[in-house]
Amino acid sequence: MPKIKTYDFICLGGGSAGFNAARIAASLGLKVAVIDGAKQLGGLCILRGCMPSKTLIYAGEILHQAQHAAKFGLRVTGACADMKAVHARKKRIIGDFARYCVEALSGGKFDLYRAYARFTDPHTLQLSDGRKLRGRHFLLGTGSKVSVPPVPGLKELKCWSSDDVLDLDFVPKSVLVLGGGIVACELAQYLNRIGTRVTLVQRSPNILRDHSAEASCVVQQAFVDEGIELFTDTKLQSVTSDRHGFTVKFLNNGRIFTRRAKHLFNALGREPNTAGLGLAAAGVKTRPNGQVIINRWQQTSAPHIYAAGDCSGPAEIVHIAIEQGILAAHHAAKVKNLKPVDYSLLLNVVFTDPQLATIGVLERDLDDQGGKYLRATYPFNDHGKSILMEANYGYVKVLAEPKRGRILGAEIVGKDAGELIHCFSGPLAMRATVRDLLRAPWYHPTLAEIITYPLEEIAGQLG
Repeated sequence: MPKIKTYDFICLGGGSAGFNAARIAASLGLKVAVIDGAKQLGGLCILRGCMPSKTLIYAGEILHQAQHAAKFGLRVTGACADMKAVHARKKRIIGDFARYCVEALSGGKFDLYRAYARFTDPHTLQLSDGRKLRGRHFLLGTGSKVSVPPVPGLKELKCWSSDDVLDLDFVPKSVLVLGGGIVACELAQYLNRIGTRVTLVQRSPNILRDHSAEASCVVQQAFVDEGIELFTDTKLQSVTSDRHGFTVKFLNNGRIFTRRAKHLFNALGREPNTAGLGLAAAGVKTRPNGQVIINRWQQTSAPHIYAAGDCSGPAEIVHIAIEQGILAAHHAAKVKNLKPVDYSLLLNVVFTDPQLATIGVLERDLDDQGGKYLRATYPFNDHGKSILMEANYGYVKVLAEPKRGRILGAEIVGKDAGELIHCFSGPLAMRATVRDLLRAPWYHPTLAEIITYPLEEIAGQLG
């Protein structure tokens, strides 16, 4: 009988959380293994998430600008998507990222097992290739998977997921998009811009429901202006298909609507990918949706087992997963003077056009807490650089505490909001005030200069 290998730290999943946890744990002198049974190494972000989606979204943005060049006094004729070339470019770029990841995972700093794993007891893993491993500490970094809500007919149909949309090498004639979250909105706009007739059906009153209604309404208006048929505040009744395509029935404003399209894109959310891990045998507790419950040190209900990234939350964001994985590795190695992940600095970006970005405390959270704060906004359609760029959607919002003007959070919806929001990253981490930011130089004319206007308004309120 083969000897069971024992490790100090075993990572289940080689994505952002698992790889970075393994890298740090190995650097701290621990004997480390990574287990990943996916067909391709690289994790969700590189293979089926952030990088392929942003590659395609940017191509769609360039096409959109070319097709609307007349508003700049330019004549561009015949601009269209060569989807074979778009697809080939995406594969080449993602292939380069994935190769780097494979090299890093296979570089010898830790052992790599190309298999799936489940717990048979709190310290033992059974691998899908028949081997067994034992560990002193573990990290769950298994990510998330597409969820299928209980909509009549949806589970039985072969509809698209985001994986399918990201792998298209043709322009679909028409697509019904179910959902209004980040993935749904980013890819619905991309499909529309490459020439697909898009209908988006969202259950909540606004798309991007995790953001403010004020911000989501700006993005909604841009979608409608671009020709996306948008329905919000709906209740899905049924989903069916035939040889011609898909049909969705839904309730909206007291009426039953029916919409048909050649293809159906299920973007109704994702759920933690934890079902096959045997967590009960390990003593790890989860929420009803499978999300692993963790404390501030990333420990689960079994203290020697940690979790990070999409499978544990609270935010499905790459840099958060990396921070969490690194914290878990340091904690397992008993490094002293650690600090938990600071979610008060949470940064979020939606890559629609206009983009939507937030950092720090959200206004609704301040309202829920009953705290006092100062608030100021300034619109993009009254700012010189954005006007000359024809980037008139959106605004900048700044929130500050009322005594000293310390910045609490910011929200930007508009051109390049994902870049502009980083003007607040350092200041929030340093607990800076609006006056601190106003002492910095802001070049004219730039998009970033727009941030000074709400800062000046709040400074005026301070006296």
